[in-house]
Amino acid sequence: MEEQYKHELTPAQQQISEHIRAIISLLGEDAGREGLVKTPKRVARAMTFMTCGYEQDPVAILNSAKFSEDYRQMVIVRDINFYSLCEHHMLPFYGKVHVAYIPNGHVTGLSKIARVVDCFSHRLQIQERMTKQIRECIQEALEPLGVMVVVEAQHMCMQMRGVQKQGSITTTSDFCGAFNQAKTREEFLGLIRRD
Repeated sequence: MEEQYKHELTPAQQQISEHIRAIISLLGEDAGREGLVKTPKRVARAMTFMTCGYEQDPVAILNSAKFSEDYRQMVIVRDINFYSLCEHHMLPFYGKVHVAYIPNGHVTGLSKIARVVDCFSHRLQIQERMTKQIRECIQEALEPLGVMVVVEAQHMCMQMRGVQKQGSITTTSDFCGAFNQAKTREEFLGLIRRD
């Protein structure tokens, strides 16, 4: 991780750094103070990392490990940790994603599902859109019999500001195909439920 701090900033990161320096000053702080002098560059690098999902193709991620397989039962990858930045306040929201799909001739490497979650979460996001994007991506790449995605997250914009409700969790879901049947959805939800 330290290696990245030895490299020069990209032109975009340099511009971000200059804007962050200005914001620090506008907030009433001394941007030249010892503890803050390197902050603009650190923030520029951090923001670039936290939004690197724009540079990735999530369908290509799944297709890079797509295999023919005659398996037609539910495949579940649960408790995929993620963090993202809320596009409304640019504050973090984080939690877990649970994904299920029923193959229709093709499966993908299990780690690729987690990478797709990372791809969409490393963008300025809202939870509802991210849930839908993950589901649509898996549907497009694998053409399974059905896909369901459930996202559980805590939002710092609700905990640090505004209503300041600590510990509140937002749950979203999106599904298609075989998961339109209540019985199939209930099976998935039962399998991801906490003991």
